Amino acid sequence: MKKILLVCAAGMSTSLLVNKMNDAAKEKGVEIDILALPISQCESVASEVDVVLLGPQVRYQKPQVDTIIDGRVPVEIIDMRDYGMMNGKAVLEKALSLIE
Repeated sequence: MKKILLVCAAGMSTSLLVNKMNDAAKEKGVEIDILALPISQCESVASEVDVVLLGPQVRYQKPQVDTIIDGRVPVEIIDMRDYGMMNGKAVLEKALSLIE
């Protein structure tokens, strides 16, 4: 099972995106585990994830996340439009494409 980490600020809007991504994964028949955590908790799961996506509101923290991940897996910023529209399908597709 693939594991996606979404890095967020407080996690309220990101948890909604997680739900939308889980719905999209079910439709697609993909088994996936999606976590949404603030950057302060990233290090605790850094070795367990296959890709890290940052919410647009924390894009400035990408260098810090890059340091934590140390090149082990892809780290990208979620498209602002997809995030704003809570387009779980598009964000899931992006994550899956980065994993492969």
